[in-house]
Amino acid sequence: MAKKIINTENAPAPIGPYSQAVHAGNLVFISGQIALKPGSGDLATADIIEETHQVMQNLKAILTESGSSFDNVVKTTIFLSDMALFGQVNEIYGKYFNGDFPARETIAVKGLPKNVNVEISMIATV
Repeated sequence: MAKKIINTENAPAPIGPYSQAVHAGNLVFISGQIALKPGSGDLATADIIEETHQVMQNLKAILTESGSSFDNVVKTTIFLSDMALFGQVNEIYGKYFNGDFPARETIAVKGLPKNVNVEISMIATV
């Protein structure tokens, strides 16, 4: 099965040795996104609401570049710096879907890149 690397300037460039996403077969695997603003490298971390919106916008840009959308997301993983943030992140995250929610797990971790509070990865069909 051939794979295609997906990159878009509308999402932040990777901060390590990985791709924004990989398209393989009829699936696209999107690397975990944090609240980096595309182009500038600045973080959108005024509060957890802004941070979560920026993460979801980064994911949307990669989904669009790959020919997919939130409607096609089948699996997500959410990493949080603290489970106390779960309610606020969950509320923002849910607004990006039309009721057909993907499978998901949410995990609290000791630390995330650049000391952010939320990172989300996705798998979608294309």
